[in-house]
Amino acid sequence: MSALVLMAIAIIAFFIAYKTYGTFLAKELELDDSRITPAHTMNDGVDYVPAKAPVLLGHHFASIAGAAPIIGPVTAALFGWIPAFLWIVLGGIFFGAVHDFTSIVASIRHKGKSIGVIIEKNMGDTGKKLFNIFAWLTLVLVIAAFANVVANTFVAVPEAGTASLLFIAIAVFYGFVVYRNNFPVIIGTVIGVALLFLAIWVGVMFPLALSKEAWIMLMLAYVVVASLAPVWILLQPRDYLNSFLLYGLIGGAVIGLFIYNPTVELTAYGGFNTKLGWMFPVLFVTVACGAISGFHSLVASGTTAKQIDKESDAKFIGYGGMLIESTLAVVALITAIMLSQVDYNAFMVAEAGKAAPGPVALFSTGVAGFLEKLGIPFTTGKTFTSLVVSAFALTTLDTATRLGRYVFQEYFEKAAAAKGKSESAMTKFGTNPIVATLVTVVVSGWMAMGSYSAIWPVFGAANQLLAALALLAVSVWLAKLGKKNGYVKYPMFFMFAVTLTALGQLIYKNVIGGQILLSVVAIALFILAVILAIFATKTLKQATNDGKGISA
Repeated sequence: MSALVLMAIAIIAFFIAYKTYGTFLAKELELDDSRITPAHTMNDGVDYVPAKAPVLLGHHFASIAGAAPIIGPVTAALFGWIPAFLWIVLGGIFFGAVHDFTSIVASIRHKGKSIGVIIEKNMGDTGKKLFNIFAWLTLVLVIAAFANVVANTFVAVPEAGTASLLFIAIAVFYGFVVYRNNFPVIIGTVIGVALLFLAIWVGVMFPLALSKEAWIMLMLAYVVVASLAPVWILLQPRDYLNSFLLYGLIGGAVIGLFIYNPTVELTAYGGFNTKLGWMFPVLFVTVACGAISGFHSLVASGTTAKQIDKESDAKFIGYGGMLIESTLAVVALITAIMLSQVDYNAFMVAEAGKAAPGPVALFSTGVAGFLEKLGIPFTTGKTFTSLVVSAFALTTLDTATRLGRYVFQEYFEKAAAAKGKSESAMTKFGTNPIVATLVTVVVSGWMAMGSYSAIWPVFGAANQLLAALALLAVSVWLAKLGKKNGYVKYPMFFMFAVTLTALGQLIYKNVIGGQILLSVVAIALFILAVILAIFATKTLKQATNDGKGISA
């Protein structure tokens, strides 16, 4: 079977979904450009800064599309291409894109605040506190996991380390020139993207070879600065410029794929029980960001909603951005399933005394083959792909740190005001951005120095459970407004079933394996999620009794 058939089906399905289901959701959410967004009403030049839709899509997409939509589908191919492909396409349309879109809109209607504040408004302060603890612990896992991803990539491809550091400098230059000196955006973009490619060339010529531990420490120092800097000077311009690299990668890979026309070699169905575990729940947790990701809700309600220029942009950025990521996930899946089982195992199965190349290496090799059909030398294509993946893993890393700061600060905000002077010292401490950033980074760094192989599965389960909680928050908000919520409620039920099962299995595995810290974190996440679900159920029943709640 030709892999082109799968790619074509996915692209057509995503296009139709955007035009139909995305439009349906926009009508249900009553998007109205006459409402002034928080980016304008609360513009502070640091976090709340209005951005044009293409620029904000660049930030949003760069933040959500790290290494996970590549690692997940490639790994999940072990279950067979049929179940992995179906979950990416259907999950992206009816779960992930809905999750991202509604999270942005709910946040806009709550002054650009996080999902935790939305829970507070609809479920009370206790609900907010529980969610913020859950979200913060998840973000700590995200930072620890991606610090490992970035460090491992930079060690394996030192050219990527040099280029990524230069990317940061270029972003700062772009931010000052375009945002502070009103330089034309189009001309600035052309110059900025050209400089990115120059940085890639410099990276190839002057690779920076450091140890994994040195890279982790350097990255943690960087994210402290990135978390505190105004969004216009680093976060917004860097993500915007970097997004062109990923757009180019996806576009080049898709075009090259159509020319290459590979045949699907890997099995269509690998069995319900594989080396990864049972298809339910492991497949859904493994594919992760390629279909739905709770981390997206934190980006959507953390940085994106604070920069939305007008409400109608939410469909383009939220629903459209997720479908682009699912397209990347399909490309990643194809790079795996075009291989024979023997070749797939060569990338994914470690040999005695030797680590496996892994899913990023498999993806880079596959995409390099596609790009080669466009006249790009194989080695150059593979290096470019590795650089792009590492750039976006780093983007996820600094965005997660900033979100960790937001969530940490929000935990203390209301309690402070309510409890008065006696709590003022604690409040000032908890809401201080420097303190919030340092606490987040120190705990993450401690975990990052541990076992990556143990961190990633817990991160995956926590991340998907966070998606269930975000859908829960939106469901309660819509019910209390007297609006239909079936399009978020039913995906929520499914995600709770999947993730609580997966997290329970991981708790057992980590306890048996002696991973005490990760076991404690996983148990805490499980308990918090169950309590929040109980809180939400009571709130939904109350809304129904009041004659306001509408279930579907």
